[in-house]
Amino acid sequence: MHRIAFDPEVLLSFVRGVELGSFARAAEQLNRSTSAVSAHLKRLEEQAGRPLLRKAGRRLVLTEAGEVLLGYARRLLELNDETAASVRGLELHGHVRLGLQEDFGESLLPGVLGRFARTHPKLHIEVRIARNAELLQGVNRGRLDLALAWDAGIDGVHAERVARLPMRWIGMAGAGVVRLRPRGEPLPLAVLEAPCLLRSAAIDALDRAGIAWRIAFTSASLAGIWAAVAAGLGVSVRTSLGLPASVSAMTAKEAGLPALPMLGLMLHRADAEADAAVAQMQALIRQSLREATQSE
Repeated sequence: MHRIAFDPEVLLSFVRGVELGSFARAAEQLNRSTSAVSAHLKRLEEQAGRPLLRKAGRRLVLTEAGEVLLGYARRLLELNDETAASVRGLELHGHVRLGLQEDFGESLLPGVLGRFARTHPKLHIEVRIARNAELLQGVNRGRLDLALAWDAGIDGVHAERVARLPMRWIGMAGAGVVRLRPRGEPLPLAVLEAPCLLRSAAIDALDRAGIAWRIAFTSASLAGIWAAVAAGLGVSVRTSLGLPASVSAMTAKEAGLPALPMLGLMLHRADAEADAAVAQMQALIRQSLREATQSE
């Protein structure tokens, strides 16, 4: 049987084109001609033996084969980069100070740290889990090199939006919000202490819909919120990322509650020019977020 060897450059053109929604934009980002990227796609389809994209109106969307190949292509490119760094003997020294929302402490952090440690075992990583305001303050004052924070509408000097996620109503697993909202009674909310972007979004949505509410539980940490929601003390608002099994995320229709807005996720960097270690960490965070938010 003929062995297929996928070219990383070809895979990169395919992945960037899909992520950007345009192979012309991918060509520009990769400093290649559009014809070169088109040739890469044609070669990839020839190797796969089936179409990877199909037309849907004016857009190109992935076929079933394209979806399968996209997942493997991302993994192959990641492994290629790790291998190249290790073979070259690239051993970064020093440290990276990273700040994260509590949402990502268990869902994102282990994978990022594991990948980073395998490639750069001599580099020390300091991680701080904190609320939005503290993270932004840490970057602005030079106490953090990178911070992954919700978009609070504050333009950071060296910030990029890395994701947009739908906010969800969060209820106890398997129960929803029906039994927490008796007829005529205010909806009980379990929320973080103010100020909190998601708390404000929930209250604004309920007020606009004319739904009475009350604060039934407040906490300084997400762990407290999840315990309260799992116990049936109230509903909360968060994204689907990093939820424990004891709670469940619901769309507005499923919850019988008003629609909630999208929430941007920003990656803030302290310095204009990232050093090699910070740049590597940025790339790993972007990759991990792409994988974590594929179904959103």
